[in-house]
Amino acid sequence: MINSTYFFLGFKSVRSVNGPAIALGCSFLAIGALLKNIGFNFQQSVFSTFFTYALPGQLVMAESFLIGSSLLNIFVGVWLVNTRLFPMGISMFPLLKSKKQPKWKYYVSCHFIAVSSWLIMKKDYKTIHADSRIDFWMGVGTATWSIAIFSTVFGYLISDYLSKDLMIGLAMVNPIFFMCVLIGTMKNNTVISISVILGILLAPIFYLISPEWCILFAGLTAGTIAFFVGEFNE
Repeated sequence: MINSTYFFLGFKSVRSVNGPAIALGCSFLAIGALLKNIGFNFQQSVFSTFFTYALPGQLVMAESFLIGSSLLNIFVGVWLVNTRLFPMGISMFPLLKSKKQPKWKYYVSCHFIAVSSWLIMKKDYKTIHADSRIDFWMGVGTATWSIAIFSTVFGYLISDYLSKDLMIGLAMVNPIFFMCVLIGTMKNNTVISISVILGILLAPIFYLISPEWCILFAGLTAGTIAFFVGEFNE
């Protein structure tokens, strides 16, 4: 069974001043409005967040649908964009592992992996007893997932009152929040500092080589260099 104490502790953690609730809500509000504007009905828009729960993947899906891409191309595009969640899972789930917990909790909670919930867990896991971290994580994930769903519904309903520029701005709130949190941890983490600074410096250089792939190449190069610097210094 789920430990309700730690579950609700995780659930309430999104309400903190530096929590992701507002940023997450703004971005998924934009998703709901965007999906309605390109022709998705209410059920399709809500189920998009319910089952996918990945803002960049949903944006790729919406854009691909808008230009008439095939179902296979949409699937591959969304899958590639969401591969960013794989290293998040690899870095986090070893911290949650406990022999006293049933495996179904880990399988179910995989759905909750997202930037917002990952940030909370990485920040707070040391304060939670090892055997109860999965319950805390399920609370965090349930809260952020619920915010995303309700924000999508709200965005769909008020889409007629949102301009295109406002929707784009709202969609960017969550990525900006993530970047601000990363910058906030730079003073205590050399690896993150190197990766962020190198990414900023390399992106314009790679843009001159390949505008379509510059962000991916800059992030991959900066992250790889930062990783090996961290390994070398340990």
